[in-house]
Amino acid sequence: MKTIFTKKTDVEQKWHIIDADGLVVGRLASQVAKVLRGKNKPIFTPNTDTGDFVIIVNADKARFTGNKLEQKTYYHHSGYTGGIKKEVAKDIMEVNPERILVSAIRGMLPKNRLGRQQLSKLKVYRGPDHPHKAQNPETLNLNIQ
Repeated sequence: MKTIFTKKTDVEQKWHIIDADGLVVGRLASQVAKVLRGKNKPIFTPNTDTGDFVIIVNADKARFTGNKLEQKTYYHHSGYTGGIKKEVAKDIMEVNPERILVSAIRGMLPKNRLGRQQLSKLKVYRGPDHPHKAQNPETLNLNIQ
């Protein structure tokens, strides 16, 4: 029996669309990360980008469980001494809800060149419209609440 390694030329990448209306951020992120990596395919290889493109619409209607909307904080650093910034999830959801989903999904992908390549296949939009109609995305039904 031979071990078969998937090459980049062997991968057929599809486009999927997910409606985030009413879905929990973390549960949605874990399922999307699985599709971006290609772990839902039988040809999955850890060192090859076997994943598909994912479009997430209605990012502003995704939700948190419990008190996370008021209590969850996001940190970033400017690079200067004392330059740490912190924001609450509620403030980010008002201004830029796409950033919350991208941040959650980025944390579930590999921290290397492959992870950055897989993250580039993620497209997140605030409302129900997106500019990827020409790719004929298929609706991806996730069994999450």
